[in-house]
Amino acid sequence: MNEKHINPADEVMCHCSGTTRAEMQRLFEQGMDMDAISRWTGALSGCGGCEWDVAAFLKELSEQGERSI
Repeated sequence: MNEKHINPADEVMCHCSGTTRAEMQRLFEQGMDMDAISRWTGALSGCGGCEWDVAAFLKELSEQGERSI
């Protein structure tokens, strides 16, 4: 069976803006919060369907950062 292996970083989190998981992580690591990421990428400013997924992802990144301190 030939399965396609998709890199999770390539996952589009906001389909309205086309913003990927990797782009959101990069911006978060540069110090941007959810509002700043939205203004920079246009994510969260369309249909709003990604809001919960983006918030959960950024919370996860924040918690990972706290554990590594």
